[in-house]
Amino acid sequence: MVTDPIADMLTRIRNAILARHDFTLVPSSMMKLAIAKILREEGFIRDYEVLKGKPQRVLKIYFKYTEKKEPVLTGLRRVSKPGLRVYVQRKEIPRVYGGLGIAILSTPKGVMTGQQAWRQGMGGELLCYIW
Repeated sequence: MVTDPIADMLTRIRNAILARHDFTLVPSSMMKLAIAKILREEGFIRDYEVLKGKPQRVLKIYFKYTEKKEPVLTGLRRVSKPGLRVYVQRKEIPRVYGGLGIAILSTPKGVMTGQQAWRQGMGGELLCYIW
């Protein structure tokens, strides 16, 4: 049993990219699906799909690499953890690597990037940084 499913997802992505895999499989949930959607919209991954599994659905994430086989997604960091939740207001939303990366927040209107939350004037739980 995994106590922090989002950290498990980020670790699986990190390990697969270090091994230069084309894709990785992650147990699916609504939160993980929303994070994968943001990663695709922001251009960090090529695509994702939900596979129907026997015990539960599985999220298959396809990675994006440059022509020199360098990964587009170079770093991930979990911020808010089950033991220490991190919440930010609109004016406290951080910029990741001077705008090159993104912060992913869970807001009352759903999971979104820090920039989208800032534009809508709301804060929320700071899930992770991606760069």
